[in-house]
Amino acid sequence: MLRKLSLLFVVLCFAWSQCAAVPKPHVITFGKWISAKWPNATGQKLLDLKVRPLFVDTRLKEYTTGTPHELTDRLFVVRRAFRVNDALPTENANANANAPRWQWQRGGWLLVDRLTGRISQLNLPEFDPFYSTASWYRDYIAYCGVSEDGKKLYAVVAQIGRRKAILKKDAGEPAAADDPDSECPPPVWERTPIRVTFQPGDKPKLVFSIRSRVVDVVNDAEEPEQ
Repeated sequence: MLRKLSLLFVVLCFAWSQCAAVPKPHVITFGKWISAKWPNATGQKLLDLKVRPLFVDTRLKEYTTGTPHELTDRLFVVRRAFRVNDALPTENANANANAPRWQWQRGGWLLVDRLTGRISQLNLPEFDPFYSTASWYRDYIAYCGVSEDGKKLYAVVAQIGRRKAILKKDAGEPAAADDPDSECPPPVWERTPIRVTFQPGDKPKLVFSIRSRVVDVVNDAEEPEQ
């Protein structure tokens, strides 16, 4: 009898350890859309912005904007939005103005893991939160990037899991307009073969073919269509 009880105890312990090893599922949800305002490049004009909270297990983790892109049945990406305190030191010194002066901004892209509940920010080379507008295909992201000094425009293709961009092509000088997403329209993807086309402003369009993490120039001197 004692031997049977010992055997039953061992089986129960094994079953419990197996169950404990199974990751706890996380519930990832978006909240309701919120109407907000954010400044243009000069800060003298406020633009409309729709944001919504991102929850993990009912806990607020981030604010987001735009439509998520599904990478796999486990991973997705979504654009980040956040608030900064825009109060000046002289305003903070005023005893009657202790509250922060919050201002909405757009950020980069977040990678969300449904299994672990982890949210991480993607490191996208030359991605400008104001001017760059991204286009996703599978785990590739294409956008027009701007150099840190604001003097160069790049056609960029990056891939999730790779530290460096698989494409960074000089696309001339940025227009530096006051409007967001104004350097070039969202790049256009094709499936078979995998190609991406950039149209940076009034400059010639750039077409690239992606073959197993290798990028070939298809035609980087074609005149824009009339």
